[in-house]
Amino acid sequence: MTTEAAKMDIDTVLGQVSWNDQGLVPAIAQDADGGDILMMAWMNREALASTLKEGRAVYWSRSRGALWRKGESSGHVQNLKEIRLDCDGDTVLMKVEQVGGIACHTGRKHCFMYRFEDGEWSVCEPVLKDPADIY
Repeated sequence: MTTEAAKMDIDTVLGQVSWNDQGLVPAIAQDADGGDILMMAWMNREALASTLKEGRAVYWSRSRGALWRKGESSGHVQNLKEIRLDCDGDTVLMKVEQVGGIACHTGRKHCFMYRFEDGEWSVCEPVLKDPADIY
């Protein structure tokens, strides 16, 4: 496939996504083997295109206003195994291999560390590695 043909295919794929008014789409990362939901982040067109081209999760950091290649500082890269778009075209699901087994910046397996019980949110996931040792 020529570079121009590849670009047209990416443009077609990106055009099928229903971007929100900020030009973003929510992206859910799911462990490809175990099925655990690891995290949710945002993608803009460039992040999704980069994810498709590179075969690894690339997000849009709203706080930094820049692309964020998952694992660029921690080493906890998310290698893309499969990517899906939901029925409304407004949410991306990525099945990933989570390198190092840690997806959350808090040093946990995934970001969903709070469980609602007895009328309050309580931490239910252990820290696998101290964030000070990661970043």
